[in-house]
Amino acid sequence: MKDVGSKVWLIPDAYYPKESRGKFHSHDAVCVLNPGKEDAQITMTLYFEDHEKMEGLKAVCKAERTNHIRMDKIRFCDGKGVPRGVPYAIMVESNVNIIVQYSRMDTTQAEMALMTTMAYPL
Repeated sequence: MKDVGSKVWLIPDAYYPKESRGKFHSHDAVCVLNPGKEDAQITMTLYFEDHEKMEGLKAVCKAERTNHIRMDKIRFCDGKGVPRGVPYAIMVESNVNIIVQYSRMDTTQAEMALMTTMAYPL
């Protein structure tokens, strides 16, 4: 297979909703496809409007696999999670080429919404 993807991806509009209603929980996810033959070692940095960036979120996407990294479940080295109800941006970096998509499930209203978009590759 031809080498596809990129090692750096940007997601400028991320948001982890503060509330959930019903049986589904609001969340956002960084969806990764690794079509290569080597595991992807992934690092994420979060950027905010009104405070310093948060660095050091780590994940792995095995070779020739996918990984849907739920932002409500991942933790930084210090144990902190992604803040809820605050807009942020994400830079996804990998040691190998990957493909990145972003999804958000918003269940703050009875008419829940699911949004997804491709990240921007550098």
